[in-house]
Amino acid sequence: MKNIIENTKKIIQYKNHSFMTKLFIFSSFLVILPIISVGLISYYISSVELKEEATHYNLQVIEQVEARIEDYIRDFDLTSLKIVNSPDLINFLKLQSMYEDEDGEIRESVRELLINAQYSRPDISNITVYLDNNAQFIDLLGNKNYYPTYKMKNEYWYSTVPQNGLAILVSRTLKLKDKEVPVISLVRRLYNPETLQHVGMLIIDINFRRFNEFSNKVTPGNNGYFFILDANDHYVYHPNQSILGDKVKVSGLTKLPSETNGSILLENERKDFFTYTQSKDLGWTFFTAIPYHDLTKGTILIRQTILWTIVISLIIAYLVGYVFATGLLRPIKRLHLFMKKVEVGKLDSRVKVETNDEIGQLSVGFNNMVQKLSGLLEEVYFAKLRETEMSLRQKDIELKVLQSQINPHFLYNSLETIRGMALEIEQENIAIMSSSLGKLLRYNLRNTSTIVTLQEEMKFSEMYLQIQKFRFDSQFECEFNIPKWAKKLTVVKFTLQPLLENCFLHGFRSNSNIIKIDISVHKDTESSFIIEVRDTGVGISEEELRNILFNLKHREITDGGTSIGIVNVHQRIVKSFGSEYGIQLTNNLNGRGTVVKIRMPIIE
Repeated sequence: MKNIIENTKKIIQYKNHSFMTKLFIFSSFLVILPIISVGLISYYISSVELKEEATHYNLQVIEQVEARIEDYIRDFDLTSLKIVNSPDLINFLKLQSMYEDEDGEIRESVRELLINAQYSRPDISNITVYLDNNAQFIDLLGNKNYYPTYKMKNEYWYSTVPQNGLAILVSRTLKLKDKEVPVISLVRRLYNPETLQHVGMLIIDINFRRFNEFSNKVTPGNNGYFFILDANDHYVYHPNQSILGDKVKVSGLTKLPSETNGSILLENERKDFFTYTQSKDLGWTFFTAIPYHDLTKGTILIRQTILWTIVISLIIAYLVGYVFATGLLRPIKRLHLFMKKVEVGKLDSRVKVETNDEIGQLSVGFNNMVQKLSGLLEEVYFAKLRETEMSLRQKDIELKVLQSQINPHFLYNSLETIRGMALEIEQENIAIMSSSLGKLLRYNLRNTSTIVTLQEEMKFSEMYLQIQKFRFDSQFECEFNIPKWAKKLTVVKFTLQPLLENCFLHGFRSNSNIIKIDISVHKDTESSFIIEVRDTGVGISEEELRNILFNLKHREITDGGTSIGIVNVHQRIVKSFGSEYGIQLTNNLNGRGTVVKIRMPIIE
């Protein structure tokens, strides 16, 4: 016992030991123990963090997909309500027998209604109206559907459709001649509007085109997958389409906690980590499944990295010990000297690297740091230049943002549809109005330039006045007094129309007299001209006029509110040509009507 104590004292009292022995002892304690401790802690924390990060990421992605699918299904729910509440279908549901529709006119009108609904949505595979009382049905697939419609009554979901008129979603398969098409069916009960008795079902079959687009955005690892279960634990969506509509066989997924989202690790065919979120609106549960091995692959790599770091660190520590005594101080002093130079701003010097040990690597790192510092100073200088350039471009960007507010691309097709429908029912006025408004939109869509000629702007305004003529008939007269020399001048696009709209907005308030609108152009100076829009309406009150003039100077167009058209035109002119140009607004001296003057430069 005494010998052990003495040997321990000798190890502790190492002053007279060789430098290599000291280095070995220090390296053992200062390298091995800290690295092992840090490695174990890092491994544990990394494992937990990776799992939490995977859960958080998957939940975030699933929730995004869930929100998109909810909006997508909600849109179909509205489509089904439009069909259910249509007069044609209501008349069809009132029929007590098919003899009441011997000529088939009502049935054909319902078919046309369903065809139009299907045509408007390419992701609708089929629409079926099925009546229970006489086994009558309207199936858009017709003879292409090889699954008898009456057999739907025997499917598990038929009796679960709510009696309160709400719709449910189920997974089904359409059987065509040479293939089977998986679909999600939106099913809603149909009621006789007179007796309020249940008479049948409306089934809208939605294909998986958009669902595949949504699911492709969920990438849970290389071997993971995304799937959806309904409220009865049947597969709504799964990469393996052969099991759609089947009940899930993984028992742990059928008794999930009541929380709306979470994660669970289950031992199925393979050990999988499931992340899920529950949709209260749809009654569905969205899942991602990742093999637990893939999830922990990062921790295995961390563990190997830590082990290799320990081994390499020990080797380096022992090798450096051989030359540590003689080569340590000299490179440290040299490095310190160059640090002093960098402190006073001399960034052109570099430390001479003579060794490849830690000090040599430190010197290389120092040189890289000095080089990067020098580069950063240059980047700061060029960043200032770029900032100046960006400020010059900002006006152009803001101008395009303002222009984009009146780019109604999505309305064009709707107007063409209205025009066609009006021609079919011989409503010439509606067709002309829709055609004129369509031309206005086409002018907006096809002419992307922010600057147009005054002649083009006149044509645009004349189309707008043609539309207003249908509304106000002969209550207004408009005259263009534009000299020939002015028609080729360039103006900001959509300059006149908002001002003409202002005439109708303020001019027709409690005014039964005919309003005259006069649009004229005259030179202001040799380098500028004025467009004057004058009307004989009731005019603008002094308080409202002060508000409009204040908005022209101080309000941003993105703030919204009233007089947005005039503010829009004024700001686009200012941003295009400068603050000396723009809009002036006054009332007529005789107290009736408004005068709007637009000042712009002469640019031919």
